[in-house]
Amino acid sequence: MTDSTNTIRVVIPLTIRKRNGRPKILPPDEVILRDGRTQDPHVLRAIARAWSWRRQLETGAASTIQDIATAEKVSDRFVSRMMRLAYLSPDVVEELIIRRAPPALSLNELMAVAQRPWTEQREVVFEKA
Repeated sequence: MTDSTNTIRVVIPLTIRKRNGRPKILPPDEVILRDGRTQDPHVLRAIARAWSWRRQLETGAASTIQDIATAEKVSDRFVSRMMRLAYLSPDVVEELIIRRAPPALSLNELMAVAQRPWTEQREVVFEKA
């Protein structure tokens, strides 16, 4: 059912390493953060989970959000809220994931921004506090 002309493929060059028995997402070696701030690993993990869940729904690996919630042992409300991150604008995702620019917002605020039009998201996410 997927037509290649309507498909958007997002490639995120990340490395996953285990630290203290837990997976840690690392940026490409050539990425250097601006102004010394570091990216919150929780933001990266949340975006990765959101995209994974979205992909499961799109491919039919999961039929409903409830299926994902049951498999992940979390509430369906949590999955619904986190999945908003999979709908951030491509520009914002590139800044967060590839360039590792830390957002000026908390994770909860970032989920709310995902409901705004793409043209507004970048300014809100990276505004200087």
